[in-house]
Amino acid sequence: MATEIINVPDLGGADSVEVIEIAVSVGDKVDVEQSLLVLESDKATMDVPSPKAGVVRTILVKEGDTVGEGSAIIELELEDGEASEESAQASDDPSLEIPSVEPAAEEASKQESKPAAPAGEAKAQDVTVPDIGSDGKVDVIELSVSVGDTIEEGDTLMVLESDKATMDVPAPFGGEVVELKVKEGDKVATGDLIAVVKGAASASVEESADESSEEAAPQAAPAPVKQEVPKAEAKPAAAVTAAPSGSVHAGPAVRNLARELGVDLTKVAATGPKGRILKEDVNAYVKSAVQKAETGGASAGGAAIPQVPEIDFSQFGEIELVKMSKIAKVTAANMQRSWLNVPHVTQFDDADITELEAFRKSMKAEAEKRGTKLTPVPFLLKAVASAIEKNPAFNRSLHADGEHIVQKKYIHIGMAVDTPRGLVVPVIRNVDKKGIWELTEEVMELAVKARDGKLTPAEMQGGCFTISSLGAIGGKGFTPIVNTPEVGILGISKAEIKPVWNGSEFVPRNMLPLCLSYDHRAINGGDAGRFLTTLVDLIGDLRKLIL
Repeated sequence: MATEIINVPDLGGADSVEVIEIAVSVGDKVDVEQSLLVLESDKATMDVPSPKAGVVRTILVKEGDTVGEGSAIIELELEDGEASEESAQASDDPSLEIPSVEPAAEEASKQESKPAAPAGEAKAQDVTVPDIGSDGKVDVIELSVSVGDTIEEGDTLMVLESDKATMDVPAPFGGEVVELKVKEGDKVATGDLIAVVKGAASASVEESADESSEEAAPQAAPAPVKQEVPKAEAKPAAAVTAAPSGSVHAGPAVRNLARELGVDLTKVAATGPKGRILKEDVNAYVKSAVQKAETGGASAGGAAIPQVPEIDFSQFGEIELVKMSKIAKVTAANMQRSWLNVPHVTQFDDADITELEAFRKSMKAEAEKRGTKLTPVPFLLKAVASAIEKNPAFNRSLHADGEHIVQKKYIHIGMAVDTPRGLVVPVIRNVDKKGIWELTEEVMELAVKARDGKLTPAEMQGGCFTISSLGAIGGKGFTPIVNTPEVGILGISKAEIKPVWNGSEFVPRNMLPLCLSYDHRAINGGDAGRFLTTLVDLIGDLRKLIL
């Protein structure tokens, strides 16, 4: 039967994600679209479905691994139908015909006539590009060795870069670099010859060569062996040193990470081959710096926030340690960062939704014909978009240089969704240009994808403003935390029938509590007051949405 390598599909904008669950085992029979494994990014989780039916022969990743788009994850033995189809196609291809016996026997006799290399004599061997997870070509962006260098197994020969990532090419064996077949700027693909290394041939290689020369039977040329890229092992602490000024040895991905984090690479201890700085080294440096700042700042009586002391809760009774999901950890970190960096102010008001609810319920039959359910959310989205148009201060972000603001010309609104995996915020784009029915369908679609863990990172980026509704859960009000770099968020609580004075008497009205939190660096009280007043008017009278 034919086998096929299953790769990670399009991740919707994420560079790398973590494997959090393997859904199959070796030997399992899988159907088309059956989940193979579950991936998790900083913002969402997603299942990877099988594109074909077959039997799992090899699982190429494990839980906790980080993979990117195109990474090999599963080796699948295809079912007879698909395998036979591929075989038929192969038989039609004249380039795949098996060579005749005579040329193979002649080649074998030529190999036998060659004098055997004396024992212990070094042999030159070709080094090819290992499996890069795709069929396309990638750029050679750095040569880490020169002709004449003596290398050890695992040393980096060169650095390759695709559209999404960089990777080191390690030496599969030690020896002397005799020849480099590529130069910086060249493009290579899996299996291309890149170098010739002269090293002592192992006994196993010589034995296999002898056995193959003794066999006169013809056989097809072996497929090129795909080489796993080993992770660089950390050197002992005593051997780790910071790179001297001006001689930093690091790839573009590491340099880009350092720029994003504001790290001086000359101060980072390198643990990679030949003093190469890895991403792990940059992360370790940042972690160490943060720990020093926290402990040192607190003890010195500075502005650092003292750490919460660790408590052994088991002394009070039975406990269980439950591991946080990646989404939960990222949400916690984002909320803490926003709370510490953004000066929050929250204003409260009630919107009269009596007429809105009457109209919404009157459209129930129309919604059923369309195969959907009309909730208050599309109306609130439309009202918020109109309020943002009339109050553009809420469609801004503070620029990182501290000298400018970014005024956005589009209106994308995030919608917080509570899921079993944690809180996620899918973004509905161009709300101001869509009608109620279109918004209804999009809200339902994104809510289902959020609960099923199938949102892509691209579907949770680019928001200008966020709506967080606790109406179905209850409560009279709350203070939502701004989802920075946005400058505003609207909290919605449970609607309640209240007596409202109309000038002559109290009448029962359906009132919806609204809680508007905003970044006081970008928005003042006047801006917020006008925004909330506009929003209450729009919700109270839907006719104003068309004005």
